[in-house]
Amino acid sequence: MLLDGETRSRVYSAKDRKTAFLFGDAGVAALIERDERFGTSHFSLNTDGSKEELIKMNAGGYRNPSSIETLQEKVVDEYGNIRSEEHGYMNGGDVFNFVIKENPPDIKNIMSAAGVVADDLNYFVFHQANNFINSYLMKKLKLDPAKVPSTIAKYGNTSSVSIPLTIVSELKGKLTDTKVLLSGFGVGMAWASAVLRFGDCFVSDIVEV
Repeated sequence: MLLDGETRSRVYSAKDRKTAFLFGDAGVAALIERDERFGTSHFSLNTDGSKEELIKMNAGGYRNPSSIETLQEKVVDEYGNIRSEEHGYMNGGDVFNFVIKENPPDIKNIMSAAGVVADDLNYFVFHQANNFINSYLMKKLKLDPAKVPSTIAKYGNTSSVSIPLTIVSELKGKLTDTKVLLSGFGVGMAWASAVLRFGDCFVSDIVEV
């Protein structure tokens, strides 16, 4: 049983327009079973700690514990955005540059390792960061848009939940002997891809609260 939950609304400042309207809260529960009928799964997991500043929360953890100073909100740029050291922040432009550099080669490498080409795969499920990044990935990899489901308009960026949430939202009833490529990125910076075969897969309805 794999459980994953994100409450991004607690991490980012509602007074920081660079991030406040991008993220959504979500959770997922998945029961994963290994079965030789579905063949070999392929995974690529990567991280580059030198890029830690791209998406970060400066305080509130073990390295920089909470204090009166870290909780104090302040204006952080010329646009009047406000956050404390315990709110997350993101350098969107540098994140985009990072993704377009690292993700396409990683996707091509995992496809090569799995012995598949784009036409062999039924769907490509990307992390739902924003439409601009995913549109670039589709163009760069020459993918059929019909094979790339999107939920950004529905739920925003739900961080680590975005890929399974997209599967539940857009692929319910479609995962019968289905080959899918998953690819995501995030804090760290980290990025990963996988090629999986789904079969006899039960997907429940989404519960919105």
